[in-house]
Amino acid sequence: MPWSGPRIPPTAIVADLLGQGLRSQAEGVALASTKMQWTWRQLDDVSTHLARQYLQLGLQPGDRIASLMPNRTSLVIHYLACLKSGLVATPLNYRYMPPEIDHALELSGAAVLLHHAERDADVAACRMTQQLSHGTIRYRAADSLGLQWEALMGRPAADQSLKPPQPDDVAFIYFTSGSTGKPKGVVHTQRTYAAMLAATIAGMELTADDTFLPASSFSHIGASLFGLATLAAGGRLLVPRTTEAPEVVPLLETFRPTVMLMLPAPLIALVRDHDVRGDDFASIRLCVSGGDRVSAVLEQEFIQLAGMPIDESYGMTEIGLAAICPPSGEIRLGSLGKLCPGYEMSLRDADGAEVDAGAEGRLWIRSATNMIGYWRNDEATAETIQHGWIDTGDMVRIDDEGYLWFYGRQKQIIIHDGSNICPQEVEEAVAAHPSIDQVGVIGVHDVIHGENVRAFVTLKENAERPTSAELIQFARDQVGYKAPEEIVYLPAMPLTASGKVDRTALKNWTREKSEQ
Repeated sequence: MPWSGPRIPPTAIVADLLGQGLRSQAEGVALASTKMQWTWRQLDDVSTHLARQYLQLGLQPGDRIASLMPNRTSLVIHYLACLKSGLVATPLNYRYMPPEIDHALELSGAAVLLHHAERDADVAACRMTQQLSHGTIRYRAADSLGLQWEALMGRPAADQSLKPPQPDDVAFIYFTSGSTGKPKGVVHTQRTYAAMLAATIAGMELTADDTFLPASSFSHIGASLFGLATLAAGGRLLVPRTTEAPEVVPLLETFRPTVMLMLPAPLIALVRDHDVRGDDFASIRLCVSGGDRVSAVLEQEFIQLAGMPIDESYGMTEIGLAAICPPSGEIRLGSLGKLCPGYEMSLRDADGAEVDAGAEGRLWIRSATNMIGYWRNDEATAETIQHGWIDTGDMVRIDDEGYLWFYGRQKQIIIHDGSNICPQEVEEAVAAHPSIDQVGVIGVHDVIHGENVRAFVTLKENAERPTSAELIQFARDQVGYKAPEEIVYLPAMPLTASGKVDRTALKNWTREKSEQ
């Protein structure tokens, strides 16, 4: 049987995203970093100016503007300008190297690339930048070469009318992490993006009283969607330039945010930083994490430091924020939370039949937030969207009280002696050892058992290295037969462009070693 979250009312076009803040507190601070602050009126004026300047360049609504930018308030202004002008914001992960940049530019058919000048060498190494119809826009360049962001912003007001985009006009193309192949372009329209904003506001219970600190990359849907949702609710948005303590702590101390977002890896680094105190989190009512499993170790350390639990959530680039523990209700540790308003889910077995509550099944989602497809990839779209439902590929269980529990991605499940093993569960068991920093678990083909469990690990700084046998037994005491048969120590863990453990890289490394 399908399960549904609460209903939410239809939402308006997102071009007027700043409307509530403008009407209630036009001279209040809407957007801030450690370097800049913008009032609601200033933010509206500067984003409108930029939208007109983009059109003055000869760009047309529907053209894609790619951005290769670190976290800056200017990137938020850029997104707002795209939403106002009907241009399609196409964020590129700032960790992308030339081959990945070329792939994204070619696939999206971008007309122009906005990039930080510190990436000049990488941009110059890209073959596609020479084919962009409107070239590149450099940000914070030390010279006067080419078109520059600062010069564009300093130009006289352009006489360009901003025609409100239509609901089905494309608003964003986000790129997936590419863990199972080359990144795909996830397409959201003005309509689906507005629905994601409404669902995020309702799910996170955002209000005009909130100040949001998303210590994550604004090139990903998490920080950018949650950040824009905060603005749409009339709340204040903070932009940390990095996720490290010297950047995050001053924002905590100065602006006293009420909501915080961090991925598990940078969050545990922040928690373990010697300069971070429990008082720094005194204003936080909600700390959200997602994108990867929140380990029991991180939960315990955060509770000990901040005096509150982490609210683990579930979402995808294709669907937005689909589940979270209700902030005003019970935060159930280890759970992905409950369905957000506006979402409907179905759990299905390998044959496509729906399973009952309490049983594990493959998660399908139907919502007004669902992407319309993958850009220029009809085959992948047809595989993922079926009869209005999106196949997430994730194995999930729902309990009798409506809380969701994660059991891993279907493609990553390890089958050992006929039993399904979730790599995240094994990773959490190994990571609980006091010497271990990061863990990646994969299945390795075995003619007898089908697959054996192999754990790749890195050590904490100055930690004593346990023997493989000790670490295997440590994990076995927690998860029994699911414990790894092999341990491989690495000097550094390979990560995806979004900062997750790159299990595909670990599998490729394993295959290459076996062929030598």
